[in-house]
Amino acid sequence: MSQEKESVYQKSAPWLQRKERSNMLMLRIMSWLSLRLGRQVSRSALHLIAFYFVLFSPASRKASLNYLPRALGRPATWRDLYRHFFSFASTIHDRIYLINRNYDLFDIEIQGKDVINPLIEANQGVLLMGAHLGSFEVMRAIGRQLPGLKVAMVMHEDNAQKINAMLAAINPEASMGVIPLGHLDSMLQFKQHLDEGMLVGMLSDRTLGNEPMAEVELLGDIAAIPSGPFRMAALLRRPVVFMAGLYLGGNRYQVVFETLADFSETPRGEREQAVNAAIARYTELLNQYTRLAPYNWFNFFDYWQTTPASLAERKQ
Repeated sequence: MSQEKESVYQKSAPWLQRKERSNMLMLRIMSWLSLRLGRQVSRSALHLIAFYFVLFSPASRKASLNYLPRALGRPATWRDLYRHFFSFASTIHDRIYLINRNYDLFDIEIQGKDVINPLIEANQGVLLMGAHLGSFEVMRAIGRQLPGLKVAMVMHEDNAQKINAMLAAINPEASMGVIPLGHLDSMLQFKQHLDEGMLVGMLSDRTLGNEPMAEVELLGDIAAIPSGPFRMAALLRRPVVFMAGLYLGGNRYQVVFETLADFSETPRGEREQAVNAAIARYTELLNQYTRLAPYNWFNFFDYWQTTPASLAERKQ
């Protein structure tokens, strides 16, 4: 039997079909220069990276131009397109320093301490539910800074293997506290971490393939998000908190915690209603924060027009 864990999902989702465009040699050179020249100097290369994707990545450019007018409430300009790619490049670049525990380089504001602190003190495990909105590495950095606070992230790593390998080479902690999504024992690890009183974060805005989906109204149009994470939270009877690590420009980040749902006392007969209410609340928060920080949306694929197989079959 292979040492690699068997994946339980077929790569049918559009974002999983995208090949990783990173070059391993260039990633290593960039990380080496970043750690030796410092953040301020090495950030100059991000302008070139952003311009490269604006000019030579038509699929990502099209996805950005499809999204930006919805969030901005006006037609997107080339400057908006550049800012979108530059924000994404900045969060990837900052992972190098966050992984290396260079927290003093950043101004990180935490909003919603009154939401998260009582749940942490209860030590019963909390599900943090976010999206590909901003930086998840900032979320993990908070867990490393606060004594007694343990944070794990559920991640699908296959489409960013080169970046993850580069970060692990910088600091082995890059792969610690990560629950790889799509493996046979993923959910067992997920429950175990919650039972240990940890905060377990997952990004719930992408489908892995042919799975149950919910139609929602996102930025004025119909989109589809997976309902599985919400049903799992209900089944595990856990409190759920919305999270986002928004990049605000320069060295500034804002970590946001918002109440999303609490399934701790939800009777079995009311579970479906509670799940639907949680999905509606999640969508409301996505609408709110994509408009508040529009250049933080990092889903560079056709998010609105692509119909997942599970929804297409249901509509036939």
